[in-house]
Amino acid sequence: MIKMQEQVHQWIQQYGVRYFDEKTNMLLLVEEVGELARLIARKYGEQSFKFGEDSNKVNEHIEDEMADILFVLSCLANQMNIDLDRIFEANILKKTKRDLDRHITNEKLKQ
Repeated sequence: MIKMQEQVHQWIQQYGVRYFDEKTNMLLLVEEVGELARLIARKYGEQSFKFGEDSNKVNEHIEDEMADILFVLSCLANQMNIDLDRIFEANILKKTKRDLDRHITNEKLKQ
């Protein structure tokens, strides 16, 4: 288990009382991803900020939403006994093997 997962578990034990069930955490993860998407759409996309939204602190808000996503993902991984570090390393190896020259030879990326 990676340090982040251990920290989340300790926080839940000390302050959170218990983990929400997996379905609730999955819905919270989707909610957090949506909040990040809203900020990305306003900063990098064509959508403008609404009246009263603080566009000056958008980077700070993006970072906070990313951290929220990592927190909830860590909760889910802890509940399912999944070591995020292990599965991430396996995923990088899979992508490296599968895409060894795929992107390097992609003409669309050379623009």
